[in-house]
Amino acid sequence: MNGTDNARIATAELAERPRHAGGSTITRSQTLLFAASVGIIVTNLFAPQTLVGLIGPSLGAAASASGLVSMATLLGYAAGLFFLVPLSDLVENRVLVLRMLCAAVLAAAVASFAPSATSLLVVLFVLGAACSCIQVLVPVAASMAPPGQEGRVIGDVMSGLMIGILLSRPIASLVADAFDWRAFYGISAAALALLAILLGLTLPRRRPLAQARYAGLIASLVRLLRQEPVLRRRAFTASLVMAAFSVFWTAVALRLAAPPFDLGQKGIALFALVGAGGAAVTPVFGRAGDRGFTRSATILCHLVLIAALGLAAWAGAAKAGGAWLPLILMGVSAVLLDIGVTGDQTLGRRAVNLLQPKARGRINGLFVGIFFIGGAIGSLLAGLAWAWGGWTAVCATGAVFGVVALVVDWVE
Repeated sequence: MNGTDNARIATAELAERPRHAGGSTITRSQTLLFAASVGIIVTNLFAPQTLVGLIGPSLGAAASASGLVSMATLLGYAAGLFFLVPLSDLVENRVLVLRMLCAAVLAAAVASFAPSATSLLVVLFVLGAACSCIQVLVPVAASMAPPGQEGRVIGDVMSGLMIGILLSRPIASLVADAFDWRAFYGISAAALALLAILLGLTLPRRRPLAQARYAGLIASLVRLLRQEPVLRRRAFTASLVMAAFSVFWTAVALRLAAPPFDLGQKGIALFALVGAGGAAVTPVFGRAGDRGFTRSATILCHLVLIAALGLAAWAGAAKAGGAWLPLILMGVSAVLLDIGVTGDQTLGRRAVNLLQPKARGRINGLFVGIFFIGGAIGSLLAGLAWAWGGWTAVCATGAVFGVVALVVDWVE
């Protein structure tokens, strides 16, 4: 960041106190609750990707339409980011979170009994939109952080989010393998209901500072993006690394199912568990941001991401012989990739959360919405790269995203 950006963020930090009703600072148990909450909620967004092969045939959907199942939740989430999350700058946040969670509970319960593909798509869209309450919870946690510790709190909460993302696929696979895909949504509905009760009892009230109408808040999204260079840069690099993340995780199951790995569904699920280890270092990057190392830590994240994809390409090039060493190296590359992605997102969230207190909900919605678009592009390119040049082309595509992010760092 340049001097002007740092001065504006520092001013925002001072203008932010007190930032929620009651003035209490966040405790360790509250931080853990926030992290667990976003981790549980986010599983609903990525689990459908591993359940598509089961959902489509059971509901009589054509193979060409099965991909809509995983897309419906993501599209709903994107809609929630742009049209529901801005309400956090207008509506008392505790009430908003609980209402969105109740909608998610209802949607997940209905999904477990959906009689047709069309009805399921509608319900999953609603479920995805309701799950955007994640981006209401993260700013609430940041607003409760003591002065100078926003990065630590955001990093701790983000570790729960990334663990939820990484575990969603293996958990859904294991539940579906033991029961069926409907059981996953039944369990999710129960978990979300329990979460709503816990948050209802513990979540502090946070009344937003903005004085505007809903239509004005939505119209202000473009203006905020134009006014805030930090938001533009951080959202852009976050979208690039999320694209690399999606390229890898969309195609890695295809590579692991082929020789010399020959992993089945359970083996691939266990591999995904290994990648979750990368989320453990998320708080480290939050603390690095608090200590003024945002730019150097961001560059490190992008270098790690590029190195991870290079290692994955080399490990995945094995065609025959012993599979253990290549598989171990693939696991290491997955952990390194997740470290790079979670580190970039943590540093980015810290930066954008300190920009405008009155617009925190909208800024978070923009930030996440933009990097979510990057993830969607990565998923699309993963299939094209796999069909064109196999695993090497997949890793090269992801590495290109990392290189572009690194160029943005240097230009900055």
